[in-house]
Amino acid sequence: MNSSQFTAEPSSNDTAERDVTGLPSPASGADRAPLKFDVIIAGCGPTGAMLAAELRLHDVRVLVLEKETEPVSFVRIVGLHIRSLELMAMRGLLDRIREHGRQRPAGGFFAAINKPAPQGLDSAHAYLLGIPQPVIERLLEEHATQLGAQVRRGCTVADFAQDDEGVTVELADGDQLRTRYLVGCDGGRSTVRKLLGVGFPGEPSRTETLMGEMEVGVPQEEIAAKVAEIQETEKRFWLKPVGKGAYSVVVPAAGVGDRAEPPTLEDFKQQLRAIAGTDFGVHSPRWLSRFGDATRLAERYRVGRVLLAGDAAHIHPPTGGQGLNLGVQDAFNLGWKLAAQVRGWAPETLLDTYHAERHPVAEDVLDNTRAQMELHSTEPGPQAVRRLLTELMDFDEVNRYLIEKITAIGIRYDFGEGPDLLGRRLRDIDVKQGRLYGLLHRGRGLLLDRTERLSVGGWSDRVDHLADPTAALDVPCVLLRPDGHVAWIGDDQQDLDDHLSRWFGRPAD
Repeated sequence: MNSSQFTAEPSSNDTAERDVTGLPSPASGADRAPLKFDVIIAGCGPTGAMLAAELRLHDVRVLVLEKETEPVSFVRIVGLHIRSLELMAMRGLLDRIREHGRQRPAGGFFAAINKPAPQGLDSAHAYLLGIPQPVIERLLEEHATQLGAQVRRGCTVADFAQDDEGVTVELADGDQLRTRYLVGCDGGRSTVRKLLGVGFPGEPSRTETLMGEMEVGVPQEEIAAKVAEIQETEKRFWLKPVGKGAYSVVVPAAGVGDRAEPPTLEDFKQQLRAIAGTDFGVHSPRWLSRFGDATRLAERYRVGRVLLAGDAAHIHPPTGGQGLNLGVQDAFNLGWKLAAQVRGWAPETLLDTYHAERHPVAEDVLDNTRAQMELHSTEPGPQAVRRLLTELMDFDEVNRYLIEKITAIGIRYDFGEGPDLLGRRLRDIDVKQGRLYGLLHRGRGLLLDRTERLSVGGWSDRVDHLADPTAALDVPCVLLRPDGHVAWIGDDQQDLDDHLSRWFGRPAD
C-alpha cells in the first residue's frame, strides 16, 4: 500500500452511512474492506488507552492495537503532575489511581533544583503522585475497556493507505482493517509516523543514562553519604530505596549505545565504580534500561485521517518527569475533537486545533528539557548558571513560573483576545452540586452560568448547563470545553451562541 497517499481532506461533517447492523456500510471500491471501526489507535500505552477512553465517552467505536502480548512487567515509578491529576479527576479516575500511588510535594522538579513548591498553587491537586508504570497503564487500559474499547495485543501496523472515506490498515500478519481515522500512539520509533512520512527533526542523543532496580550489598547509611557527595556536581546519579530490599539506580552511561539493547548489570557496576569508586555490591537486578537525551518533534500532528499523539509526536529527556503527562494531555485535547468529527457535529476547523494547540506545548516542553539537561552538566559554565538559577528560584515569581510550566497548569491556548482566564484550564472550584470536575465525567462541554439567564439551547446534546450564582468565580459565566479549558467568558446570549457554534458546531434541529 502507498502509505502517504491522500486524495482529499475529510469534510468537517464526515459521517458514514450505516446499515441495519449498526456498522458502517462498506466503502466504495472492490478493494476496500468494510468500515468496521471509527478509530484505530496504534499503541496501548497511557496515551493510547486514555485516547480510547475519551472516544468511548462519545460512543465512538475504537480498536487499540498493541504490539506487546503482555503488559509491561518492570516496576518503574512514574509521576503524575498537577494537570494530569486534574484530568483524572475530571473523568472520575483520580480516587482509584491515588490508591495505588504515593503523594509527594510538588517541588524540586526543574533540573532537580531542590526548592519547595510556592504557597497557594492554583489547584486542588497540588502534589505529585508517584505510581508504578505497570499500574497506571493497567488502570487506564481497564478504564478504556470498561467503556467499551477493544484492545488487541500482539498486533502491529505494517502499512496503511488513506483515501477520502477512511484508512485501510494492514497488520503485520497480513490482515486488513478499515477505519475512518488512525492515530499513532506507538512511541518514539512510531511506525505510523514513519509510514506517514512526517518529519521528526531535532537532536540525537548526546548523553545516555542507565536506570534500573536491583539489590545492594552495603548499608543504606553508606549509600546515602556517597550519593549526597556525588550529587553536589553530578545530578544524573542516585541510589534510592524502592522497597523490599531493592534500590532504584541511576548512573551516567559511558557513551551512547543502541537503545534496543538493554544494558547489563556489569555496565552498571563499571559506571558506579568509575563515578563513585564503588559498585555498592549491586546484584539481583529486577529490570535494567537506558535512556538518552534525544529531542525531536513531529512537523505535523495530522495528515488527513491519520494523527499522532504522545511519544509518536515528540520525544525528549525525562528530566522533570513530563513525558507521560504530555502524552496523556495530548489524548484529552484530541479525544473530544476526534469524537466530534466522527459524530458529525465538528466545526470545520476543530480537528486542526489539535495541532495548533498541542504542537506549541510540546515545543515548550522540549525547550525546558533542553535547558534542564544543560543544568545537569558538570562543566563549569552550566554549573555557574545552575547556581544562579538556584538563587533566582528563591523569588516566589520565578519558582512559581517554573512549577506551573513543568506541571502544565500554566498553559494558555490562543483563543483570541480576552481576559487572562480565556484559554486556560479552570481549577476544580466549589459549585452547588459539589466540585466542578465532578460535572465533567461524561466528557461534555459545560456552561457555568452565574447569571441564571443563559441557555445552551440546541447544543444541549453536547453541552451541559449549570445555573449557579454561588459558583466560586469572579466572572459572570464561563463555557468550558470537555478538556476543562475556558472557551468563553461573558454574560451575553448571542455572544455565547457564537462561541458554542465555534467549538460545538451547529445546534441540533
